[in-house]
Amino acid sequence: MLYYLAAGPDVSQLVTMLLKLINAKKTIEIGVFTGYSLLTTALAIPNDGKITAIDVNRETYEIGLPFIRKAGVEHKINFIQSPALPILNELLQEEENEGSFNFAFVDADKINY
Repeated sequence: MLYYLAAGPDVSQLVTMLLKLINAKKTIEIGVFTGYSLLTTALAIPNDGKITAIDVNRETYEIGLPFIRKAGVEHKINFIQSPALPILNELLQEEENEGSFNFAFVDADKINY
């Protein structure tokens, strides 16, 4: 599993390359902020790839939603409005999810995550 924190343009270019190299299809993002890293990930994974995005505030996801829609990658994103830990616990209780995420993004600016 590949992890990264924060998403500037240079980091996003590197992560895009790495996602394509490892052929990541199932990813998770905790803390959406503006949706920039979410869009970067959605563009880099294959058309049948999926992203689980978790944030306590739907408004943060909706900041980037027009750009995500314009790029045609909204179908890859499963946004869950919730604190991260309860959702992560639920995901880990399902056997098919154990060890199945190829990539994880954690927004370092979210103190509560």
